Amino acid sequence: MARIIIVGGGAGGLELATKMGRKFRRNQETSVTLVDRKASHLWKPLLHEVATGSLDAGVDALSYRAHAKNHGFEFQMGSLSDIDRERKVIILEELRDASGELLIPQRELEYDYLVMAIGSTSNDFNTPGVRDNCIFLDSPEQAHRFREEMNNQFLKLHAQSGEGQVDIAIVGAGATGVELSAELHNAIKELRNYGFGDLDSSKLNVSLVEAGERILPALPPRISQSAHQELTKLGVNVRTATMVTLADETGLTTKDGEKIPAQIMVWAAGIKAPDFIKDIAGLETNRINQLVVKDTLQTTRDDHIFVIGDLAQCTQKDGKFVPPRAQAAHQMSSHAFKNILAMMNNKSLSAYEYKDHGSLVSLSNFSTVGSLMGNLTKGSMMVEGRIARVVYISLYRMHQMALHGMFKTALMMLVGRINRALRPNLKLH
Repeated sequence: MARIIIVGGGAGGLELATKMGRKFRRNQETSVTLVDRKASHLWKPLLHEVATGSLDAGVDALSYRAHAKNHGFEFQMGSLSDIDRERKVIILEELRDASGELLIPQRELEYDYLVMAIGSTSNDFNTPGVRDNCIFLDSPEQAHRFREEMNNQFLKLHAQSGEGQVDIAIVGAGATGVELSAELHNAIKELRNYGFGDLDSSKLNVSLVEAGERILPALPPRISQSAHQELTKLGVNVRTATMVTLADETGLTTKDGEKIPAQIMVWAAGIKAPDFIKDIAGLETNRINQLVVKDTLQTTRDDHIFVIGDLAQCTQKDGKFVPPRAQAAHQMSSHAFKNILAMMNNKSLSAYEYKDHGSLVSLSNFSTVGSLMGNLTKGSMMVEGRIARVVYISLYRMHQMALHGMFKTALMMLVGRINRALRPNLKLH
């Protein structure tokens, strides 16, 4: 009997478990198990919308257990603590409730093929005060915390009849930082419709702080410049070539000794794999704890362990690493599926090749900018406005179709339209 275990239910892990489950649902000789420490899945690129209340995670989140039942795989809730490669087992930590009561004791799961898809977390680069004073946007819980603090600040400002302003500092001008900056201005605009008539963009001071020379460093310079202009128009204080060296209760301190005051601080600068991965099972890791893989997506030291998504350091033919993007996780998921099937059938495995289909950044309802077909044009085709917005939304629809199929995704789109008519534009509770 072949046992396939996938650890991590992010974009790549859940898509792979769904494909595997559908493939082997009627095969008694093969079992597919997904392991995740949470009970539900939310597409990570949506977290900035959850943070501002533009998206209700309770509506868009997907139950792993229900999805497993519908697609022929098993779900086990738990956190990975170790891998025993000799015995081919993974060890899951004991599970306790909020009050510390034991729910499930430590357990072991046997595997024949293991796929690691745990994803990444924010990298604070050991900057003093960041962990204690900044919010990361790595999970729905952290996004909820941000929304609660944001609403409290707006409520306080409203109680003062709009006297003063709310200062929010975001460190890191990658996609998350840029999209959150724009979404905040959309949130305060929407709040005016719900009894906060004395609030407007002039009461919101968003500082977007980037250590590099430009925002969106992973995108072509002209797209970065276009996004910079759009953010400036909205009133975002964009600060490039500014390194943060300290975070405390009152704000951020830069390398030049300047103080950036803020009641709320978000850290969105850089990623790393979780710290416990660094020494796991003697597998090869890099300086940001990613597992190093061959071009077949197998780890360098164990052919029965595959790695996909942000957790993998995968080198392309040109010597560059595959970037930590949702489209890469989606592609790796499909490729790991093919290679595991090939391995099960004693066939040769193929090399994964990253295909850059371009990148898009949503500036909330104000604009969308990006590039399409990066590989096809040997550069990029710049898109903006309505067309870019449609393509941006379609990326999420592709993820939904991989999980649910075309018919259910169409129904979800219909429900989304109905909800827009029935629900407020912002989650207010």
